[in-house]
Amino acid sequence: MTDSPNAEPLKTTPLHALHIELGAKMVPFAGYDMPVQYPAGVLTEHLHTREAAGLFDVSHMGQAFLQGPDHATVSAALEALVPGDIRDLTLGAIRYTLLLNEQGGILDDLMVTRTAKDGVLFLVVNAACKDADFAHIEKHLPAGVSLQRLPERALIALQGPKAAEVFARLAPQAADQAFMTGVEMDVAGIPCIVSRSGYTGEDGYEISVPEAEAVSLTTKLLAEPEVKPIGLGARDSLRLEAGLCLYGHDIDETTTPVEGALTWTIGKRRREEANFPGAKIILEQIAGGAARKRVGLLPEGKAPAREGTEITDGTGRVIGKITSGGYGPSVGGPIAMGYIEAALAKTDTAVELMVRGKGRPAKVAAMPFVQKRFHKPAK
Repeated sequence: MTDSPNAEPLKTTPLHALHIELGAKMVPFAGYDMPVQYPAGVLTEHLHTREAAGLFDVSHMGQAFLQGPDHATVSAALEALVPGDIRDLTLGAIRYTLLLNEQGGILDDLMVTRTAKDGVLFLVVNAACKDADFAHIEKHLPAGVSLQRLPERALIALQGPKAAEVFARLAPQAADQAFMTGVEMDVAGIPCIVSRSGYTGEDGYEISVPEAEAVSLTTKLLAEPEVKPIGLGARDSLRLEAGLCLYGHDIDETTTPVEGALTWTIGKRRREEANFPGAKIILEQIAGGAARKRVGLLPEGKAPAREGTEITDGTGRVIGKITSGGYGPSVGGPIAMGYIEAALAKTDTAVELMVRGKGRPAKVAAMPFVQKRFHKPAK
């Protein structure tokens, strides 16, 4: 299967045959043949994840170890490319951060885990960007630091309010794992890297597993009564409700962290040191504001406004554009996010969305659209 007659053949994940067996509708995505939905449909899959536990194949994502003589050396190498505080990560902690270009634009967003092995960071990057990301990182590494790509590993995500209860049956030690931590552990006897994180706004785990064991582990999880397979369609509506960015749509090389409402990813020390790519531009925007800002949008009525829809101020003047939009099953109506002029980015500001040449009323809304339910350990 290919995107077009002259396209490269689509890659497949280790779970491809299982998706077919489960009746998935497959579509091209980031160069892979991926399940967009199963027979139950996107709406049912979305709501099931919010109510119980959904299982996602995210093996198309890029995984790698960044390694060197010690944590300080490896952290410094990565901090030369990202604005996040990597040096001060405690053992097992995960940091969401951004690969930046010299203009402060976002090359990709990624997750970085400090592993228990000194001098090793575990990286997870987006599927469509992984080859470019890894080449960019390798190009800028100092002597003694290297990147080990991990194509032989699959990645599956178990998400939802019952995810912890289900996962504890296969990995009891994961029950007390804190949000945004990554731990190497056996899951049903299989050595895995387990991160308590996700892309849905729900509690859950992302499990890096050797590809030879991926089908076995996935089958064990799907055998639990609370778990259903979930495709890319529901993954997108879940992350949109949670106000989470999709790279290449809501953030890209033309958007800075400040414009993308991701200023929180840049800690005090990194701002003071100002030694990350695009620091001058980004710090000027932090101090004086950016011209535009990513915001949530609630269209009136029932019809969703899709990506690319122009946003106006009601007089016909274009003030921005939608970058993600669709129906929010848990919200019960259309939701969207996009960029508008910063002066108009205040919550409840009335705007219009130009759909098929007609202005539809909408208002700027706070994100997330649903309450995030990440795991917080009892104090």
